Amino acid sequence: MRAVVFESPGQLSVKDLPDPSPGPKDILVRVAAVGMCGTDIHVFEGDYLGGQFPMIPGHEATGTIEAIGEAVTGFSVGDRVAIDPTMTCGECEYCLNGRNNLCRNWDSMGVISSHGASAELILAPAKNVYALAPDADLFDATMIEPISCAIRALDILPRRIGEHYLIYGAGTMGLLLAQLAPRAGAASVSVVDPNESRLQLAREVGVDIVATGADHLDRENWDVVIDCTGVIAAMEDGMPRVKPGGYFQQFGVAAVDAKARYSPLSITKDEINIVGSMAARHTFGRAVEMFTAGAINVKPMFSHAFTLDDYDTAMETFRKGTGRKLQIRPGAAESQTLQST
Repeated sequence: MRAVVFESPGQLSVKDLPDPSPGPKDILVRVAAVGMCGTDIHVFEGDYLGGQFPMIPGHEATGTIEAIGEAVTGFSVGDRVAIDPTMTCGECEYCLNGRNNLCRNWDSMGVISSHGASAELILAPAKNVYALAPDADLFDATMIEPISCAIRALDILPRRIGEHYLIYGAGTMGLLLAQLAPRAGAASVSVVDPNESRLQLAREVGVDIVATGADHLDRENWDVVIDCTGVIAAMEDGMPRVKPGGYFQQFGVAAVDAKARYSPLSITKDEINIVGSMAARHTFGRAVEMFTAGAINVKPMFSHAFTLDDYDTAMETFRKGTGRKLQIRPGAAESQTLQST
């Protein structure tokens, strides 16, 4: 099979590798598409804690079943599937207490040590494979993994009916959370992003209140403020905008050594709740259901599809912020533009 390989920080190649063979409880999937996200860039640059090299990147994958291990039931060759990339030990304190996303040996395909899906084939444990409808759009379905992370973020929050949300960042995760928040009880959702083209996308997927900065909105404080950027300036701007008793959620992934400043006194006197959100926790199946139900408008969120050979171009496009959601299609003959931006 052909695959993208991160050889070392900042170095990649596209090479031929042996086709993987499924063990008794594995499923071999021919990859239709894999989404690209900020985590992939962090891994490539050696800036993701625990990331190992060499590594086949890509953790937002869909495809069709190519082969099945002898102990696997409930699947057939040719089935359309999505892959949950999360790998946990099942033995540490957190796994045993049901908090597997905090596993001390946590891994994710294409992120830490297990190879990912920027390849023609990927091998996954059967427990990580989820069946999709026979007519599911496998390209759109790469959004299922990000949806599972967005659901986890909302699971952590109180989700009280009638609250007002402010989200920093109109990228993939910000817009998924913005679409899901009203279903979790939000009375309003405001999205801020300095990139006007991203705000246009927010409008396209149904977000009515958008601005290039929170100072341009007609509220001063919100019940829930979520950072989806990983940018220190956004975090520091968002924290003081939380209502007393409200929640600030850090969702965006910052650099390993990044530090943000805030007022400890304001956290105390206003009883501000600060929460993180790590990957997904028992949410992938629900993400499949939400995608299948058409609960989220994902199609406008994609802008470009790239071949394996154009992976470096995809990363450069991502860094420039000139596209929307990008994906790699290992079986494609050429890269293509899906939406004008």
